[in-house]
Amino acid sequence: MSTLALVDQINALLPQTQCTKCGFNGCKPYAQALASDQADINRCPPGGQDGVVKLAKLLNKPIKPIDPECGEPGPLRVAVIDEQHCIGCTLCIQACPVDAIVGANKRMHTVLADWCTGCDLCLPPCPVDCIEMIEVTAQPQWTTARAELAKQRYETREQRLAGPPPQTLAPVASEAEKQDAVTTALARARARRAQQ
Repeated sequence: MSTLALVDQINALLPQTQCTKCGFNGCKPYAQALASDQADINRCPPGGQDGVVKLAKLLNKPIKPIDPECGEPGPLRVAVIDEQHCIGCTLCIQACPVDAIVGANKRMHTVLADWCTGCDLCLPPCPVDCIEMIEVTAQPQWTTARAELAKQRYETREQRLAGPPPQTLAPVASEAEKQDAVTTALARARARRAQQ
């Protein structure tokens, strides 16, 4: 079997959350590392122990518990934005690997729960900590079908980002103007929180 075919088979077993908890920049880079025997099969908490068993079978490796340094497997969670406190900075939109967050600059953002993979990558960049991960109760299982859709959205996003930059229709603000806008928005958000 060719290395490319093996990478595709491994990648098909991964949950496609693109969470980077494995130490690689997404599921496919982790699959590439596994195919070239440069990573261990137990580094994917979202895939859980079932994922380790599938990888072990495919790669003819011994089954191991999930590496606790990568995180612990748990229930499916999705991001929820406290829209009252969102300042519209777009940092969460930029961080989301599957385009599950929608909104506009200086406008409230929201998460498309059916698209969210629970990767947690939107949490660190949020300057006002208005994003929370909540456990999914309606469809608590991450399915192969949802993983395939997440993979398609991730690949579409990667292609878009690799393409030519979109034409700007208006003058772009300087870095100082952007920083001033974020500082002002943060001050407004803190003032709103202090009133509650």
